[in-house]
Amino acid sequence: MAEPLLTINDLRISFPSPNGRIGVVNGVSLEVGREVVALVGESGSGKSMTGRAAMGLLPSTASIEAKQFTFEGRDLTRLSGTQWNALRGQGISLILQDPKYSLNPAHRVGRQVEETLLLHTRLSAKERRQRALEMLSKVGLADPERVYQSYPAALSGGMGQRVMIAAMLINNPRLLIADEPTSALDRGLQDQILALLRSLTADLGMGLLLISHDLQQVHRYADRVLVMRQGALVEELASADLANASSPYTRALWAARPSAATYGTRLPVFEGE
Repeated sequence: MAEPLLTINDLRISFPSPNGRIGVVNGVSLEVGREVVALVGESGSGKSMTGRAAMGLLPSTASIEAKQFTFEGRDLTRLSGTQWNALRGQGISLILQDPKYSLNPAHRVGRQVEETLLLHTRLSAKERRQRALEMLSKVGLADPERVYQSYPAALSGGMGQRVMIAAMLINNPRLLIADEPTSALDRGLQDQILALLRSLTADLGMGLLLISHDLQQVHRYADRVLVMRQGALVEELASADLANASSPYTRALWAARPSAATYGTRLPVFEGE
Protein backbone atom coordinates (compact mmCIF):
# COMPACT_ATOMS: atom_id res chain seq x y z
CA MET A 1 0.00 0.00 0.00
CA ALA A 2 1.36 3.44 -0.95
CA GLU A 3 2.32 5.87 1.77
CA PRO A 4 -0.51 8.28 2.67
CA LEU A 5 -0.25 11.90 1.62
CA LEU A 6 -1.94 13.35 4.70
CA THR A 7 -1.63 11.70 8.12
CA ILE A 8 -3.47 13.01 11.17
CA ASN A 9 -3.23 11.33 14.57
CA ASP A 10 -5.21 12.62 17.57
CA LEU A 11 -5.85 16.12 16.22
CA ARG A 12 -7.32 18.54 18.76
CA ILE A 13 -8.43 22.09 17.95
CA SER A 14 -9.72 24.53 20.55
CA PHE A 15 -10.65 28.20 20.82
CA PRO A 16 -10.68 30.58 23.80
CA SER A 17 -13.94 31.46 25.56
CA PRO A 18 -14.86 33.35 28.74
CA ASN A 19 -14.97 29.99 30.54
CA GLY A 20 -11.69 28.61 29.21
CA ARG A 21 -10.85 26.91 25.93
CA ILE A 22 -13.57 25.07 24.00
CA GLY A 23 -12.62 22.02 21.95
CA VAL A 24 -14.16 21.86 18.46
CA VAL A 25 -12.11 18.91 17.17
CA ASN A 26 -11.40 16.21 19.72
CA GLY A 27 -8.94 13.46 18.87
CA VAL A 28 -9.49 13.03 15.12
CA SER A 29 -7.22 10.55 13.32
CA LEU A 30 -7.27 9.90 9.57
CA GLU A 31 -5.16 9.20 6.51
CA VAL A 32 -5.67 10.28 2.91
CA GLY A 33 -3.77 8.68 0.05
CA ARG A 34 -4.23 8.97 -3.71
CA GLU A 35 -7.95 8.26 -3.40
CA VAL A 36 -11.27 9.97 -2.68
CA VAL A 37 -11.94 10.16 1.06
CA ALA A 38 -15.14 11.80 2.28
CA LEU A 39 -15.39 13.52 5.65
CA VAL A 40 -19.08 13.81 6.52
CA GLY A 41 -21.25 14.99 9.39
CA GLU A 42 -23.85 17.55 10.36
CA SER A 43 -23.11 21.28 10.55
CA GLY A 44 -20.80 22.06 13.46
CA SER A 45 -19.31 18.57 13.63
CA GLY A 46 -15.78 19.87 13.00
CA LYS A 47 -15.23 18.56 9.47
CA SER A 48 -14.48 21.96 7.86
CA MET A 49 -12.26 22.88 10.81
CA THR A 50 -10.24 19.72 10.22
CA GLY A 51 -9.86 20.53 6.52
CA ARG A 52 -8.81 24.11 7.16
CA ALA A 53 -6.24 22.96 9.69
CA ALA A 54 -4.66 20.86 6.94
CA MET A 55 -4.34 24.07 4.88
CA GLY A 56 -3.00 26.21 7.72
CA LEU A 57 -6.04 28.48 7.45
CA LEU A 58 -7.29 28.50 11.05
CA PRO A 59 -7.37 31.88 12.86
CA SER A 60 -4.51 32.78 15.17
CA THR A 61 -6.74 32.22 18.21
CA ALA A 62 -6.99 28.51 17.41
CA SER A 63 -4.85 26.07 19.38
CA ILE A 64 -3.77 22.96 17.41
CA GLU A 65 -2.33 19.85 19.02
CA ALA A 66 -1.67 16.46 17.43
CA LYS A 67 0.49 13.40 17.99
CA GLN A 68 1.12 13.47 14.24
CA PHE A 69 0.00 15.96 11.62
CA THR A 70 2.02 15.49 8.44
CA PHE A 71 1.80 15.94 4.69
CA GLU A 72 4.16 13.67 2.77
CA GLY A 73 6.04 13.22 6.04
CA ARG A 74 6.38 16.96 6.66
CA ASP A 75 5.23 18.19 10.08
CA LEU A 76 2.46 20.74 9.43
CA THR A 77 2.47 21.97 13.03
CA ARG A 78 5.96 23.41 12.58
CA LEU A 79 5.53 25.32 9.31
CA SER A 80 6.16 29.06 9.21
CA GLY A 81 3.90 31.43 7.31
CA THR A 82 6.33 31.46 4.39
CA GLN A 83 6.45 27.67 4.31
CA TRP A 84 2.65 27.45 4.34
CA ASN A 85 2.49 29.87 1.40
CA ALA A 86 4.91 27.65 -0.53
CA LEU A 87 2.88 24.52 0.24
CA ARG A 88 -0.58 25.90 -0.60
CA GLY A 89 -1.35 25.63 -4.28
CA GLN A 90 1.64 23.42 -4.90
CA GLY A 91 1.28 20.53 -2.45
CA ILE A 92 -2.27 21.09 -1.19
CA SER A 93 -5.13 23.08 -2.72
CA LEU A 94 -8.57 24.00 -1.40
CA ILE A 95 -11.92 24.44 -3.17
CA LEU A 96 -14.58 26.31 -1.21
CA GLN A 97 -18.36 26.22 -1.38
CA ASP A 98 -19.33 29.12 -3.61
CA PRO A 99 -17.31 30.59 -6.50
CA LYS A 100 -19.05 33.95 -5.97
CA TYR A 101 -16.95 34.39 -2.84
CA SER A 102 -13.76 32.77 -4.17
CA LEU A 103 -13.34 34.57 -7.49
CA ASN A 104 -12.43 38.26 -7.56
CA PRO A 105 -15.11 40.10 -9.60
CA ALA A 106 -12.60 42.79 -10.60
CA HIS A 107 -10.21 40.47 -12.46
CA ARG A 108 -10.61 38.33 -15.54
CA VAL A 109 -10.82 34.59 -15.13
CA GLY A 110 -7.51 33.94 -16.92
CA ARG A 111 -5.54 36.06 -14.49
CA GLN A 112 -7.06 34.25 -11.50
CA VAL A 113 -6.49 30.78 -12.91
CA GLU A 114 -2.85 31.67 -13.62
CA GLU A 115 -2.20 33.13 -10.16
CA THR A 116 -0.79 29.91 -8.66
CA LEU A 117 1.63 29.55 -11.59
CA LEU A 118 2.75 33.14 -11.10
CA LEU A 119 3.48 32.46 -7.43
CA HIS A 120 5.08 29.04 -7.69
CA THR A 121 6.70 28.77 -11.14
CA ARG A 122 8.94 30.71 -13.50
CA LEU A 123 6.82 30.14 -16.59
CA SER A 124 6.55 32.95 -19.12
CA ALA A 125 3.24 34.77 -19.62
CA LYS A 126 2.69 32.81 -22.83
CA GLU A 127 3.32 29.49 -21.08
CA ARG A 128 1.01 30.41 -18.18
CA ARG A 129 -1.75 31.35 -20.62
CA GLN A 130 -1.40 28.09 -22.51
CA ARG A 131 -1.46 26.07 -19.28
CA ALA A 132 -4.57 27.95 -18.11
CA LEU A 133 -6.40 27.32 -21.38
CA GLU A 134 -5.53 23.61 -21.23
CA MET A 135 -6.82 23.34 -17.66
CA LEU A 136 -10.04 25.22 -18.44
CA SER A 137 -10.62 22.75 -21.24
CA LYS A 138 -9.78 19.79 -18.98
CA VAL A 139 -12.46 20.77 -16.46
CA GLY A 140 -15.09 20.68 -19.18
CA LEU A 141 -15.48 24.31 -20.25
CA ALA A 142 -16.42 24.23 -23.94
CA ASP A 143 -14.95 27.60 -24.95
CA PRO A 144 -11.82 28.13 -22.82
CA GLU A 145 -10.69 31.19 -24.81
CA ARG A 146 -13.93 33.03 -24.06
CA VAL A 147 -13.96 31.95 -20.41
CA TYR A 148 -10.31 33.02 -20.05
CA GLN A 149 -11.20 36.55 -21.13
CA SER A 150 -14.43 36.74 -19.10
CA TYR A 151 -15.11 38.28 -15.72
CA PRO A 152 -16.66 36.00 -13.06
CA ALA A 153 -20.02 37.79 -13.29
CA ALA A 154 -20.44 36.44 -16.83
CA LEU A 155 -20.25 32.82 -15.63
CA SER A 156 -23.01 30.54 -14.39
CA GLY A 157 -22.63 28.84 -11.03
CA GLY A 158 -21.49 25.60 -12.62
CA MET A 159 -18.97 27.37 -14.84
CA GLY A 160 -17.65 29.34 -11.87
CA GLN A 161 -17.06 26.17 -9.89
CA ARG A 162 -15.24 24.58 -12.84
CA VAL A 163 -13.04 27.68 -13.03
CA MET A 164 -12.26 27.29 -9.32
CA ILE A 165 -11.31 23.65 -9.87
CA ALA A 166 -9.06 24.67 -12.76
CA ALA A 167 -7.37 27.33 -10.62
CA MET A 168 -6.74 24.88 -7.78
CA LEU A 169 -5.41 22.08 -10.01
CA ILE A 170 -3.34 24.08 -12.49
CA ASN A 171 -0.10 23.53 -10.57
CA ASN A 172 -0.71 19.79 -10.09
CA PRO A 173 -1.13 19.58 -6.29
CA ARG A 174 -0.85 16.15 -4.70
CA LEU A 175 -3.86 16.69 -2.41
CA LEU A 176 -7.09 18.59 -3.05
CA ILE A 177 -9.43 19.50 -0.21
CA ALA A 178 -12.96 20.24 -1.42
CA ASP A 179 -15.16 21.80 1.28
CA GLU A 180 -18.83 21.38 0.26
CA PRO A 181 -17.85 22.14 -3.36
CA THR A 182 -21.37 21.71 -4.76
CA SER A 183 -23.65 23.16 -2.06
CA ALA A 184 -24.39 26.29 -4.13
CA LEU A 185 -25.37 24.26 -7.24
CA ASP A 186 -28.52 22.46 -8.30
CA ARG A 187 -28.63 18.67 -8.16
CA GLY A 188 -27.71 18.04 -11.77
CA LEU A 189 -24.68 20.30 -11.59
CA GLN A 190 -23.67 18.77 -8.26
CA ASP A 191 -23.35 15.36 -9.88
CA GLN A 192 -21.41 16.81 -12.82
CA ILE A 193 -18.88 18.55 -10.56
CA LEU A 194 -18.39 15.55 -8.27
CA ALA A 195 -17.97 13.21 -11.23
CA LEU A 196 -15.41 15.65 -12.64
CA LEU A 197 -13.49 15.78 -9.35
CA ARG A 198 -13.39 12.01 -9.10
CA SER A 199 -12.23 11.69 -12.70
CA LEU A 200 -9.48 14.30 -12.23
CA THR A 201 -8.33 12.61 -9.02
CA ALA A 202 -7.70 9.41 -10.98
CA ASP A 203 -6.25 11.13 -14.06
CA LEU A 204 -3.83 13.33 -12.10
CA GLY A 205 -2.94 10.70 -9.48
CA MET A 206 -3.78 12.94 -6.54
CA GLY A 207 -5.72 12.58 -3.30
CA LEU A 208 -9.10 14.19 -2.66
CA LEU A 209 -10.54 14.95 0.78
CA LEU A 210 -14.21 15.68 0.11
CA ILE A 211 -15.97 17.47 2.97
CA SER A 212 -19.71 17.01 2.74
CA HIS A 213 -22.98 16.50 4.61
CA ASP A 214 -24.58 14.57 1.76
CA LEU A 215 -24.20 10.82 2.30
CA GLN A 216 -26.08 10.06 -0.88
CA GLN A 217 -23.45 11.81 -3.00
CA VAL A 218 -20.60 10.47 -0.90
CA HIS A 219 -21.88 6.95 -1.48
CA ARG A 220 -21.57 7.46 -5.24
CA TYR A 221 -18.26 9.30 -5.52
CA ALA A 222 -16.00 8.45 -2.56
CA ASP A 223 -13.84 5.41 -1.89
CA ARG A 224 -13.89 5.71 1.90
CA VAL A 225 -16.09 7.63 4.33
CA LEU A 226 -15.18 9.14 7.71
CA VAL A 227 -18.17 10.19 9.81
CA MET A 228 -17.81 13.01 12.35
CA ARG A 229 -20.06 14.06 15.20
CA GLN A 230 -19.43 16.71 17.86
CA GLY A 231 -15.77 17.06 16.91
CA ALA A 232 -14.91 13.35 16.91
CA LEU A 233 -14.85 10.50 14.41
CA VAL A 234 -17.58 7.97 15.08
CA GLU A 235 -16.99 5.61 12.15
CA GLU A 236 -14.77 4.85 9.17
CA LEU A 237 -15.95 2.55 6.39
CA ALA A 238 -15.96 1.97 2.65
CA SER A 239 -18.58 4.05 0.86
CA ALA A 240 -20.15 0.86 -0.50
CA ASP A 241 -20.83 -0.25 3.10
CA LEU A 242 -22.79 2.83 4.19
CA ALA A 243 -26.08 0.92 4.16
CA ASN A 244 -24.56 -1.51 6.67
CA ALA A 245 -22.89 0.99 9.00
CA SER A 246 -22.28 -0.10 12.59
CA SER A 247 -22.62 3.32 14.25
CA PRO A 248 -26.21 4.32 15.17
CA TYR A 249 -25.38 7.88 14.13
CA THR A 250 -24.19 6.85 10.66
CA ARG A 251 -27.26 4.64 10.25
CA ALA A 252 -29.49 7.59 11.20
CA LEU A 253 -27.78 9.84 8.65
CA TRP A 254 -28.15 7.18 5.97
CA ALA A 255 -31.82 6.64 6.80
CA ALA A 256 -32.48 10.40 6.61
CA ARG A 257 -31.24 10.81 3.03
CA PRO A 258 -33.99 12.21 0.78
CA SER A 259 -35.51 9.81 -1.71
CA ALA A 260 -38.79 9.05 -3.44
CA ALA A 261 -39.54 6.48 -0.74
CA THR A 262 -39.22 9.02 2.09
CA TYR A 263 -40.95 11.95 0.34
CA GLY A 264 -43.69 13.36 2.57
CA THR A 265 -42.80 11.13 5.52
CA ARG A 266 -41.27 11.99 8.88
CA LEU A 267 -37.51 11.38 8.87
CA PRO A 268 -35.93 9.38 11.69
CA VAL A 269 -34.50 11.19 14.70
CA PHE A 270 -31.18 10.15 16.24
CA GLU A 271 -31.74 9.55 19.94
CA GLY A 272 -28.17 10.32 20.98
CA GLU A 273 -26.89 12.23 23.97
